[in-house]
Amino acid sequence: MQYQEFLEHIYKKYSGNVKLELSRMTGLLADMGNPEQVLSGFHVGGTNGKGSVCATLEALCLAHGLSTAMNTSPHLINYTERFRIMGEELPFETILKAFHHYEELFEKWDASFFEITTAIAFSSFVERRVQTAVIEVGLGGRLDATNLFTPDVAVITNIGLDHVKTLGPTLEIIAGEKAGIIKAGVPLVLGDMEESPRSVIEAVAYAKKVPVYRHNRDWFASVNSDEVAGMSFDYSFGEYNYKDLRANLIGEHQAINLSTALTAFILYAQKQGIAPSETSIRKALQQINWQGRMQVLSTAPVIIVDGAHNVHGVTALTGTLHKMFPGRKLRFLISILGDKDYSEMIHLFCSNADTIYIAQNQSDRAATVEAQVKAVAKYGVPYKTAGSVADALQLALSECGPEDVLVAGGSLYTVGEVLQAYKNHA
Repeated sequence: MQYQEFLEHIYKKYSGNVKLELSRMTGLLADMGNPEQVLSGFHVGGTNGKGSVCATLEALCLAHGLSTAMNTSPHLINYTERFRIMGEELPFETILKAFHHYEELFEKWDASFFEITTAIAFSSFVERRVQTAVIEVGLGGRLDATNLFTPDVAVITNIGLDHVKTLGPTLEIIAGEKAGIIKAGVPLVLGDMEESPRSVIEAVAYAKKVPVYRHNRDWFASVNSDEVAGMSFDYSFGEYNYKDLRANLIGEHQAINLSTALTAFILYAQKQGIAPSETSIRKALQQINWQGRMQVLSTAPVIIVDGAHNVHGVTALTGTLHKMFPGRKLRFLISILGDKDYSEMIHLFCSNADTIYIAQNQSDRAATVEAQVKAVAKYGVPYKTAGSVADALQLALSECGPEDVLVAGGSLYTVGEVLQAYKNHA
């Protein structure tokens, strides 16, 4: 079975099995020998920033000589992106072999696409005897397939309105779902979030006697500079005080994500008897391997791709762009999913836009070009449409001068298609 054939097979056969509950995953993992019980490391939940935190944790662990594995979702271009060991994607042949090995069990438990992916990650990481696993929550937390894993440190990045049909219509209800990853005795690191959802999470932590390390109370981050070439920030947590840390991710919100990860890593290192090295930390922050999050593809013109895919994320993105390019109107290439609050997302894009290029990405959840045009047209911003994301990129590039700024996003699906199209264009 070749890559594309495999992907179509598991999407077609298993994507319809989505059901937020843990009995199937519990049975499946038990039949597999409970690989999740062998793993240690980090479990990372939240609305936005999970992937950036995971990638930063991976870089910090590798810089300190730990054998490390990471499981994230979704992928941007290739399914193999979801599985990394020692910073490298698992070969497709290895994933396919694991799938065939457990296929009868997947059938037995009527497993979903995400449950299968998570189970393959757990078993592959155990097989390679990694010291530290970095596991990203897929959706919510309480009933997510990853939640059978018990980490050494848990992280909740922030709480925003997303997946409201599944997780609930308020920040407090969503916070309750995210808080489901909290486990007795496992330290919890909290990123930047509003008081109301935070209080829900901290109530769960208190009931489970979990120590909580909160942004702007226990640990602090302040941005010194944020430019296309990179970011500098200061960090402090107890006895750890680092000035002018430099990172290869950009955006003020990323300073909080990086510092969230650094706090979690320090707690993990203390539990493992590892001395955090300032030299290794500085090295790690400049070697984070994470595509599609304020990723700069070109500087003349400036071309940035970002995976902001909900109002919370687009607010952070446009805030960063406003500070990085004050007074400048920007070009946006957008394709948003139809089940998001795309009218408010488009409002945020339009408030900063000179021109908007509109397409429909390849997701079956994508909003139509017509629906997005209707939302854009309310604001009087010039727009152009294209038959695909790749065509929209080609059109935008043909109209960009060397002094222009083009930002592409609206969905991780869009980012993946832009990255592939840009690679082909180059």
